[in-house]
Amino acid sequence: MNSLSAPDHPHPQSLRDLFVSFTWLALQGFGGVLAVVQRELVEKKRWMTREEFIEDWAVAQIMPGPNVVNLSLMIGGRYFGLKGAMTALAGMLTVPLVLVLLLALVYAQFADQPGAAGALRGMGAVAAGLIAATGLKLFGALLKNVLGLRLCVALGAACFVAIALLRWPLFYVLFGLGSLACVLAYQKLKP
Repeated sequence: MNSLSAPDHPHPQSLRDLFVSFTWLALQGFGGVLAVVQRELVEKKRWMTREEFIEDWAVAQIMPGPNVVNLSLMIGGRYFGLKGAMTALAGMLTVPLVLVLLLALVYAQFADQPGAAGALRGMGAVAAGLIAATGLKLFGALLKNVLGLRLCVALGAACFVAIALLRWPLFYVLFGLGSLACVLAYQKLKP
């Protein structure tokens, strides 16, 4: 275990524990993993606090690639170094890859059926609800954020307006608002 791990809460006990945990996480993440990841890592396993989760998730979002894969690499690396990062990555990708390939074969047979299209639309609505519920659950962690609740809400609202209403590209919104948030946080943390 390296020096970055937090000794005050539980952590993965072995590489096998890490692999199995991230495989289980990946298998639950249909349509949106934020809710599942937060529940598993913060509430059930307690490998992270809400605040640590928000900080790590924010970093995972700005890195290229899928957010949850980035998070798995960060957590695996934190506790077991490069070996842990690769083990967590393998846990995230191996079994789900096989299942997705099998589902693609099945979907190819039934793609023309109206029921298949309706089922996919219904899953999209459920995924949106899970993400919204997780956002509300994590809202309390903003009280401890260095920027303060009002500024966090203002930045979140600006992000929503820019992406959902103005339809600006995600990259530019993240770069612009993310840079602004970093500068503001740096100013507040500066001694």
